[in-house]
Amino acid sequence: MKRSTLEIVIGLVVILALVVGALAFAGEAEWGGADGNAAGLIDETGYTPWYESTLWSPPSGEVESLIFALQAAFGAGISCLIFGYWAGQRKAARKD
Repeated sequence: MKRSTLEIVIGLVVILALVVGALAFAGEAEWGGADGNAAGLIDETGYTPWYESTLWSPPSGEVESLIFALQAAFGAGISCLIFGYWAGQRKAARKD
């Protein structure tokens, strides 16, 4: 077996072991994040926001999630475009 193929197989086995281990130890735990915990703490303190958006607010949580996902995809696309451009420049420099 070639070295690169062996590295890929070992990497996949390690990733699979991490995922299975995380799911096995999670048990019946609720999947949540820091944002949910912070929102709960803020609600407990009785904090009232000092600013409300007057331009537009999303009609639902799903729309807000969609906008966030589109923003992340746009950022990833720009990043990939930049890294691809740099890789193309290096490749073109090697040809010369």
